Amino acid sequence: MLGFFRTWRRKRALRRSTLDPALWRQVTGGLPFLQGLTPAEWHRLRDFAVLFLDEKEMHGARGFVLTDAVRLSIAVQACLPILNLGLDAYQGWVGIVIYPGEFKVRREETDASGVVHEYDDELSGEAWPGGPVILSWQDIKLGAAGYNVVIHEFAHKLHMGRGDMDDFPAPHAHMQSEPWLAAWDTAYDEFCAQVDRGMDTLIDPYASEQPAEFFAVLSEAFFTLPQAVRSIYPELYAQLALFYRQDPATRINA
Repeated sequence: MLGFFRTWRRKRALRRSTLDPALWRQVTGGLPFLQGLTPAEWHRLRDFAVLFLDEKEMHGARGFVLTDAVRLSIAVQACLPILNLGLDAYQGWVGIVIYPGEFKVRREETDASGVVHEYDDELSGEAWPGGPVILSWQDIKLGAAGYNVVIHEFAHKLHMGRGDMDDFPAPHAHMQSEPWLAAWDTAYDEFCAQVDRGMDTLIDPYASEQPAEFFAVLSEAFFTLPQAVRSIYPELYAQLALFYRQDPATRINA
């Protein structure tokens, strides 16, 4: 019954959509990693963005004003990773909070002596289990090949629905676990070793912090710098293509 109601509600939302074609062209034209999508994929991305805006709640923080262009840009970028997975991949939460720039989060850390230390962590994005996604609009605008804070945080949301955040996410049912985990373990160990040696790396050294960050940062690069990821991590790229059911290296000339 719930599935029937969701389908009916989504069909109604698409029928009632008033998305301005000029705004759609303006927003998507500023996202070069969308190049090469087929007409069917463009149509599905538009429908997903409309439904995403209908089902999720966006709020501006610290006085940030949410324009239609801001809301649509976030929706489009969030929907790209689930283009072939479906909107239900983002079920179970509704909130998105957008700050004008980086925001501070109060942290607690216990050292080896048991002493608790408090500090402010300045972030460009964060995803909470069962809760909102928090984003910095300044960092969204700084997006470039290999860096995309929206894709990063929504990759975390996908991870949260697929197992322990201290490890890599579980593969989909149609995938084989052994090659999936082997590709991640090999690439992560190699990457952390490069960071420890102070080598220049394709992606942000921050990805060495933990498997969850490596997955999110590689997801950014997979969609925005796919040919480089395929060249450096061919086995991992193949697994990501199976996971996201997309092959962006075949459509993006970068």
